[in-house]
Amino acid sequence: MKRLLIIGSSLLFVYILGAVFLYTLQEKFIFLDGELPEDHVYSFDTPHEEVDLTTDDGAKLNALHFKAEDTKGLILYFHGNRGNLTRWGKVVERFVKLDYDVLVMDYRGYGKSRGERSMELLLSDAELFYSYALSQYPENEITLYGRSLGTGIASWLAGKHVPKRLILETPYYSLAAVAQRYYPIYPSNWALRYNFQSFKYLKTAECLVHIFHGTDDEVVPYKSGEKLHESLPEGQSEFITIEEGRHKNLSDFEEFRNQLSRILK
Repeated sequence: MKRLLIIGSSLLFVYILGAVFLYTLQEKFIFLDGELPEDHVYSFDTPHEEVDLTTDDGAKLNALHFKAEDTKGLILYFHGNRGNLTRWGKVVERFVKLDYDVLVMDYRGYGKSRGERSMELLLSDAELFYSYALSQYPENEITLYGRSLGTGIASWLAGKHVPKRLILETPYYSLAAVAQRYYPIYPSNWALRYNFQSFKYLKTAECLVHIFHGTDDEVVPYKSGEKLHESLPEGQSEFITIEEGRHKNLSDFEEFRNQLSRILK
């Protein structure tokens, strides 16, 4: 009996230690950022300008604004959790070729963006850039686009405003559901400080929602995007399956490119 108590106590200690470790370091697992010096000069083939906004708490946020020659509107793009605008600027150039302007920001701690980070502040930053977009474009010409981590942020904005459309690439039902997949023995719903809940945000969305997900997604399960689609009223969302698509390579598939062109035509 004593031996069982010792084993039980040891297992409980290891469990608690793991919980503390994950809770403390969760930000490092979620945000794979990379700062840039403030004098860094971006280089892209597409005409662009930098946008710098300052938040109420004094954070400095950096973004890129790409301009098409004959624009159909603006795509406000929220990128994934890895890399800064040196990478994502190249990713969004494809939309300029489809005759859209693009505004893409770096989150706090990424690129030239600075400031303390929290879920509430990240959402507030997104609202700041939406207001900036509204100062230059009619709302019915604004498309919200979220990729991976950014799908929760874009969904939150769609639930608060009335953009023309929302496009989600490899989205999650909630970030806690993704975390639960990797750490099934821990209660992610209450332990995760960045529990973006896309399904909850989209309950108040009025725009059309287009969801892209690959069947072989190794980061956010295909079923997560499917479940998000099913949580929306019939006719409000379109679920586009990319067979054999993984988390980072949907743009390699002709089906993805064709469907995206159709949506943005």
